[in-house]
Amino acid sequence: MDILTNPGPQSANKRFPKSHRLLRHADFERVYKQGRRHFASHMTVFYLRREAEPGSSNLRIGFTVGKVLGDAVQRNRMKRRLREAVRLTGFTPGVSADVVINPKRSLLTADFRVLQGEMAKAFQAVERSFEKGRR
Repeated sequence: MDILTNPGPQSANKRFPKSHRLLRHADFERVYKQGRRHFASHMTVFYLRREAEPGSSNLRIGFTVGKVLGDAVQRNRMKRRLREAVRLTGFTPGVSADVVINPKRSLLTADFRVLQGEMAKAFQAVERSFEKGRR
């Protein structure tokens, strides 16, 4: 069962499988340097189309939360909120893509429904960009 596209009883474990995560520093750097950006009020979303790899999903997501955004407790809370918003959005692009999400400090106090809506709009912008043939 795919945790990103089909939330249900098995999604009680809210971790992303490794195949859905951006793990290597080089992958993050490639998205930052070669990819495009979408700015939102509580986050910045970086994205880049990539070649499909066997054994990996269409979408790989990474989160970057710098120390300037707060102590470890606050940073981890931001990442948990972002992961849940991504999971509930259920975004599955038609192409293989890497996405990096950088939250802003305002994410901590934002209403979760607002955050979900912002995530959905960001993913729609990513999808539109891919449909236009951009990176």
